[in-house]
Amino acid sequence: MLVSQLALVYGTYLIATASPGPSNMAIMATAMRHGRVPALALAAGVITGSLFWATLAATGISAVLAASAQALFIIKVVGGVYLLYLAFRSARSALRRGAAFAKVETGRATPRYRVLYRQGVLMHIGNPKAVLAWMAIMSLGLGESASDGTLPAIIGGCALLGVMVFGGYAIAFSTAPMIALYARLRRWIEGTVAVVFGVAGVKLLTWQR
Repeated sequence: MLVSQLALVYGTYLIATASPGPSNMAIMATAMRHGRVPALALAAGVITGSLFWATLAATGISAVLAASAQALFIIKVVGGVYLLYLAFRSARSALRRGAAFAKVETGRATPRYRVLYRQGVLMHIGNPKAVLAWMAIMSLGLGESASDGTLPAIIGGCALLGVMVFGGYAIAFSTAPMIALYARLRRWIEGTVAVVFGVAGVKLLTWQR
């Protein structure tokens, strides 16, 4: 019973994290734009944000947040506005001409890892859907037959899957072929990222629970 419950939890979390979304798009773009280590810093922030909600779900605090319309509204507004800000930045980058962009990139240092880490954390904490997602995951794994080791297995296993998925995106998209692809299709890639962030931000601001 425990094995089947954990398999269901891990499968649900894997599908949710591996599917395209703002966090994955941000990691991909950062990896192609700035390289592997900056992308891993961003991925670490996303994983931290995920574990933050996992901890709240495990302690039951997320249930209080989910029942509080005011708390969810604040999280939703902050998260939506932040995603729209990221969309604006990506759109502005996409509208730059290649030569102008090259000059800016040459004179600009690689973003500080702390800034990228904070961006990853804010992207995930600013999404109130993550609260409900983790509550659903916990409800799948923590049944009446759950043992004392089930909760650590859920959090630890999902954390490991998050490292593999988000870290995998950072590594895969920081390879030389991907960086060369970004150099050729920079405006299209940045434009796509802007659209993803913009749509996600608007959906978050208009989302009704």
